Amino acid sequence: MDTYTAARPGEDEYPAYFNGYVSRVPAGDVLETLRRQLPETLDLLGGVSEERAGQSYEPGKWTVKELVGHCIDSERVFAYRALAIARGETTPLPGFDQDLYAANVDFNSRTLRSLAEEFARVRASTLDLLTNLDRRAWERRGTANDNTMSVRALAHIIAGHVTHHAHVLRERYLGGQG
Repeated sequence: MDTYTAARPGEDEYPAYFNGYVSRVPAGDVLETLRRQLPETLDLLGGVSEERAGQSYEPGKWTVKELVGHCIDSERVFAYRALAIARGETTPLPGFDQDLYAANVDFNSRTLRSLAEEFARVRASTLDLLTNLDRRAWERRGTANDNTMSVRALAHIIAGHVTHHAHVLRERYLGGQG
C-alpha cells in the first residue's frame, strides 16, 4: 500500500460539515482504522440485547437497529462516491437524505445480529475497494452533493462516521457502557 493513503485529507478535499467525522480519525493509515473498526463495532453490537436494540434513547430518535441501518446505508453511499470519483466520474453525484432513507425501511423488523452481519459485509466490500486503489485514485476529486470531495476524504468520512455513531451508541443508548 502507498503510504499516501494514510495522509489526513486537506480541508479543501471535503465540505466543512464533515470535519466532525474526519477529525475523529486517528493519525495513521485510514485503512487500518477501517479494519480495526470492524471487530470493535461487532463487539459493541454483540453487547446489546435484542430488546434494547429496538429502543431509542429518547422519543423521536432512532432505535439501535435504525442507527446501525443508517451506518450501513451511509457507508454504501460514501463508498459509491469513492468508487465513482476514483474511477474518474465527472458527473456530479447526488446528495442523500438520511431521514428519507430511514423512513423508507423497517430496520426494526430485523434482528440486530442480521444488521451486524450486513455491516460486516458492507465494510469488507468498502475495504476491498479502498485497499486496491492506486495513488492517483486516492488523490482524485469529484463532486458529491454539490461539494468537491477526494477519495481519501471519503475514506476518512466513512471511518469517522462509524466512530461518531459508536460513541453515540455507548453514551446515549448504553449509558457509557460498552
